[in-house]
Formats: sequence, C-alpha cells, structure tokens
Amino acid sequence: MSYGTRVQAISQVTDRKPLPSKIPQRLEALWATDVFTLSKMQASLPKDVFKSVKNTILTGGKLDVSIASAVAAAMKDWATSKGALYYAHVFYPMTNATAEKHDGFISVQSDGSVITEFTGKVLVQGEPDGSSFPNGGLRSTFEARGYTAWDVTSPAYVMETDNGVTLCIPTVFISWTGEALDKKTPLLRSISSMSKAATRVLKLLGHTEVAPVNSSCGAEQEYFLVDAHFAHSRPDLLLTGRTLFGKPAAKGQQFDDHYFGAIPERVQVFMQEVEERMYRLGIPAKTRHNEVAPGQFEIAPFFEAANVASDHQQLIMTLLKSTAKKHGFVCLLHEKPFAGINGSGKHVNWSVGNATQGNLLDPGDTPHANMQFLLFCGAVIRGVHKYGALLRAVVATASNDHRLGANEAPPAIISVYLGSQLEKVFDQISQGQIEGSDAPGLMDLGVDTLPVFPKDPGDRNRTSPFAFTGNRFEFRAVGSNQSVSGPLVAMNTILADSLTWVADNLESRMKAGEDLNTAAQGVLKEIMDKHRNVIFGGNGYSQEWHKMAVEERGLANLRTTADALPVLRADYIEELFTRMGVLTPVELESRFDVYAEQYLLAIEVEAKLVVSMAKTIIYPAAVRYLSELSLAIANAAAIGIEMDKERAQTVSNLIKLLMDGVSKLSEAMAKDDFDSIEEHMQYSAQTIRPLMDKVREYADTLEGEVADNFWPLPTYQEMLFVK
Repeated sequence: MSYGTRVQAISQVTDRKPLPSKIPQRLEALWATDVFTLSKMQASLPKDVFKSVKNTILTGGKLDVSIASAVAAAMKDWATSKGALYYAHVFYPMTNATAEKHDGFISVQSDGSVITEFTGKVLVQGEPDGSSFPNGGLRSTFEARGYTAWDVTSPAYVMETDNGVTLCIPTVFISWTGEALDKKTPLLRSISSMSKAATRVLKLLGHTEVAPVNSSCGAEQEYFLVDAHFAHSRPDLLLTGRTLFGKPAAKGQQFDDHYFGAIPERVQVFMQEVEERMYRLGIPAKTRHNEVAPGQFEIAPFFEAANVASDHQQLIMTLLKSTAKKHGFVCLLHEKPFAGINGSGKHVNWSVGNATQGNLLDPGDTPHANMQFLLFCGAVIRGVHKYGALLRAVVATASNDHRLGANEAPPAIISVYLGSQLEKVFDQISQGQIEGSDAPGLMDLGVDTLPVFPKDPGDRNRTSPFAFTGNRFEFRAVGSNQSVSGPLVAMNTILADSLTWVADNLESRMKAGEDLNTAAQGVLKEIMDKHRNVIFGGNGYSQEWHKMAVEERGLANLRTTADALPVLRADYIEELFTRMGVLTPVELESRFDVYAEQYLLAIEVEAKLVVSMAKTIIYPAAVRYLSELSLAIANAAAIGIEMDKERAQTVSNLIKLLMDGVSKLSEAMAKDDFDSIEEHMQYSAQTIRPLMDKVREYADTLEGEVADNFWPLPTYQEMLFVK
C-alpha cells in the first residue's frame, strides 16, 4: 500500500463509466415474478389445499401439515421452471445476518438415474448444523442439532445470481429442545401476543367482528457508496465497515448541497438495478434519494406486514451489497463509516391494524373524538415510558454507539414526540376534560398558480427517537446495519403488555358500573397521570433536555451499549417477555450473552486493527516524510541556508505521541481478568475506545502535516467526492 496505489485508484475511479442502463420493464410485468405468490399457488394447487394455505397466511390459523407434499411439489415445479437446481431454508440467526444452506433437488434412483424431488417433509422442516451459530449458552458445543421450520406467512422466492438460481424458503430456526435460536421466532410470537391483546380491546370497544391484528413496518434504509478501488485500499473499511483513521475533508456536509440533490448517474444506474431486483422479489421500493452526507443515500420500501417486512429488509441489505459490487462500489451499512459527517440509520415506521378496523394508529380528522385511536396511542405512550430502556437496549451495538446522540441522530434517551395537535389532546386528557383538537387547516402560498393544500396539524421533530408521524410511530434510533426484528419484537411486546393493561382496566371499570366512554376516559387519564413524563416536543439534542430528562423526569440515559445491554437481564424485562409469551428467561439470557459477545468482539477487532494500521501504514509514512524533511534541512544547512525546523519537530512529536498511544492501547488490550461480562463491556467502552480515539487523533493530525505524496491511505476527500 503506497501513494502510487492511491494515485492509481483515483485514476481508475475517474475513468469508470456507469454500466449500461437497461430500459426498465413496466412495473406490472416485473412485480413478484420471482415470488411463489398466492396467485401462483392458486394456479398450481388443488382448491382445498390452496384454501387451507391461504387461510393460514391470512388469518394466522394452524398449518395443516398434510397439505405440505402438494405445496412442495408445486413449489418445486415453479422453481425449476425458473432455472433453480437448489433450494435453501433461509433463517436469521442472532447475528443480524442471513443464513442458508443449499441442497439440490437431485435424487439418485436405484438404477443410477436421477430425478428432481422436493417432499413435503423437506419443505416443512430442515436440519442444519446449529453448533457454529452464536447461541448464548442455549446449547453445548457437542449439541449440534438445530431445526428450521417453514414460515408459510412469508412467501418463498427464487434468488437469481450470476452463479445460478436457488429456491429460498423463509424459516424459523430452533434448537432440538425448542428454544429460539433466531430473530424470526420471537417476532412471530410478539405479533401473536399483540394481536390477542388488541383483539380484547377492540371487542371491549364494541366491535363484534375483529380480524387478526398485525403490526406493519416500513424501514428507511440509509447507506454509503464508496468506489471499490478506494475501499479495497483501506483495511479498516474491509474488516470493520468504518474508517478507523481519516482526517475530515475541508468540505463535508456543511453546505447542505447533497441532501435531495441530483443523484449521480452511476449511482442512479445502481439504484435502478437494485429496485428492479426488489420488484421481482415483491419488495415495494417506494423512495430513493441523496442523504445528508456526501456519498450517502437512502432507499425506502412501502409498508408491509412486520414479519414479511423484516425478511424483505434482510433481502434489501443483501441486494444493496451484491449490486454495489457489480457496479464497482462497496456498499457501507455501518452506522458511522466516516467521522465528522452524518452516520446512517434505519428509521423503522411502525403501526398496527387489521382488515376490519384498519389502521389502529390513524387519528382521523378529529383525534379528540376517536377513542379507539386514543386508547391505542395511549398504550404506546405507557409502553415506551415503562420500557424505554428496553427500546434503547434493542438498538445497542458497538457501531450504533458512534451515531446515537451525535447531533445527527436521536439521543440515547427514549422519549415520545406526538406533535402539537396530539400533545394538546393528551394534555386535556390529563386535566380530565377532552374539549377538542386543532383542525389541520389550509396553507396558502400567496401565488395564484400554486395550489392551496392541507396544512398538517403538527410539525416533525427529527431529534426525537420515537415520533408520531401522522398514522404511525417512527423509531429513529435503529442502526443501518441492524435487523429490524429486534426493534419490532420490543415494540410489539410492550404494546401487547399495555393493551392487556388497558383491557383489564376497562373491564374492571365497566364491571364497577362505568359506561364505556367514562371507563375509557378514566383509563386514558391514568395513563397520562403516570406516564406524561415520556412526552417531549423540544430539541432532543440540547443539554438542557438531557439534564431535565434524567433529573426531573426520571428517564434513563444509557449512553453506550455497555450501559444498555444489561437491561435485558433486568427482572422486570424478563417478567415482561415471559408473561407475553415472547421469550423464555433462558432465551432472553442467551440474547444478552450473544449481543454482549458481539459488542466485545467488534471493539477487539477494531482495536487490533488500529494498532496494526498505526504501526505498519501510518508510522512508516510519517517516518519517511520526516526523513525527507530532515534531509532537506541538512542539505540546506550544507550550503548555508537555514530552513525552519518547526514542521519537522511537529511531525516528530506527533510520531512519538502516536506510538506512545499505540503502546498504551496494546497494554490495555492485554487485560483479560474480568469478574463479569458487564465489567468487560464497561472496560471496552470506557478504556479501550478512548485509547483508540486518542491514537486516531494523533494519526489524523499527522495526515494534515505529512505531504500528500507520502500518505498511502485514500483520503476522505477522495472517497466521498471522487465518483
């Protein structure tokens, strides 16, 4: 790695041309062509089999295993007609990644001939080796058996790559004793728990026909694109997904000229291919645009049922990475790839509803008179206040710690933003009298040729971690590289708990003689009396709020993952998940163990790489430059010219500080005697990371002092602005 390599990379990047842009087909012709949809099932299955499958998918009824053989045969015929030779049970272990094992349809007969075969038993259940996945103590090393089980509610699809076509079947992943080893199983349980509680409330409100209630999700995925020539010249980007060293460019995002700007041609061609592949897989891509930071972009799909949305979100991340490679980019999903500019998040838009009552978080035009909405919204407020620390814990990762609270993302303090209209309504509730709500009104722009359009009753607050945005809540603290399953499980579970509390209290009050309206108002007032402190409409970045939230309102400020993850071990969190039937104590403990280990490993890898890059890349470059300076000073002195030695002294001092910092970091990394994993995490957060930051500080200062033709690493200016 040298300056010459860097110059060559710049030349190769500037010479790149966008791949030829295919004229996109009509959306109707593309849509879900690679998905085994209900319509394809209907065309290929006997009527009674299709009716049974459809009932399970739409109502959540029990799967009739006897129909599996017919479904498997139809699925195999469809997949092989698309060119598939292999099938895979796709599942999501506790790593935020996607896992799959490919098996062939081939079956060898007794006479040596072969046929394609895919049985109902194979469709319904698989048995991958589970010993090498993180399990948090749910199994011993010698206990290798794990089972995958078909999730009929998430459609099968074929994944086409340059290397072939594979039938992919979404599944859950459990141990041989039945514990959840994955992300999907708790999500399905949380949806079921929330649906039962919501159904109770809806029936108490007088609805006689209540369809199963589901949560929906629309996740806004942010990401960076860096040319592969640059990324492959940076060991830190390759191994950690972020730059461990790098002096910010003179220009960053201060001009606000990248956000919603014209999408670069090469990037747009990349986006179009991603979207085409999404449409073929039945993923409803809705929005694409430049994000705030240079080199940063966003793609957002339309709302889907939470379970399907979670599967699709994993697919989106896969498609972004694989398609970027094809176009000569590396897609960075790390929450903070570059210092000094915005990081990336994944805003999870979440709502609940069903086929009979619609969106249960839609306030309508008169929210003050919409008791159903107020009860469901009030239940969310109660849940966030009681379990805000849980919401912080499910977004806690080593990478997301760089982003949260950095004046670009929500703070680590979990509060609820309602908007001025709803906040006034809930203030009235707390005072015991609902009088009305602000009407939306119209906005006249003062230009005759421009339309008059409805004015929203409340503004948006981008500093809030949990904001109501019209007919849903937006959880903005989720990291760009995370699975959305964990946050969805938490939100569904705390809502299930709160709706159960609402139903219990409504029943109790009505048995005591109160009519429905009086009982509902009483429940809402009790929610506001106990949980008003979580509602905040001001600047979430301000130090005044951080002080007020903790000291006056009693909200938790869990700044780091080391502070947040132990919440998963708290008795009240264990009791919540057990009572709601979402996670057993053993399953919850295993998640803490896995996530804590991932946190420690992430910091360990980064620390090792900081030491390695400082010693083998940055130090040699700085010494070569110092040698050049020293030689120039000596040569000048030999002919009677006195050169300023201050620059050389500055570089020399920085080299010493750099290597002293490396020594301190190396010494700190050698410590391995910890009484608990919590102590180890705090040590990583409070000792290792600050020492890494110190080494970076000296290295980045050196980058600003060393002559450009001596610096071997691609710079921020090059990576962010040379496209």
